[in-house]
Amino acid sequence: VQLVESGGGSVQTGRSLTLSCTASGFTFVHHAVAWFRQSTGRDREGVSCINSLDGSTHYEDSVNGRFTISRDDSKDTVYLRMNSLRPDDTTVYTCPARYTLSDHTYCHAEEYDAWGQGTQVTVSS
Repeated sequence: VQLVESGGGSVQTGRSLTLSCTASGFTFVHHAVAWFRQSTGRDREGVSCINSLDGSTHYEDSVNGRFTISRDDSKDTVYLRMNSLRPDDTTVYTCPARYTLSDHTYCHAEEYDAWGQGTQVTVSS
């Protein structure tokens, strides 16, 4: 099981980035996925999550309306489009996955058992 994030970088306030997380070693279509972020000294924070059946999504309040999560099961990839970036979005973003055949949307870190290494996003003012 492997999850590899990419697309991070350094941008100025108000710009956009699209993160990608590509999976291998498991049947991606049967997995719920999400994006989390974690800064040093802080708890891991759920950013957005998407289920495996009907694409239902959930967003953390601070990113709702700015970020969009999507998945392309033909490419075993989940994306996070981040618009109107702010300095407080600066941190490492990681994607987890968990096997499920339900339509539940999993948005808590303890619900996941496979994680990528993360990609750094830095937003300067």
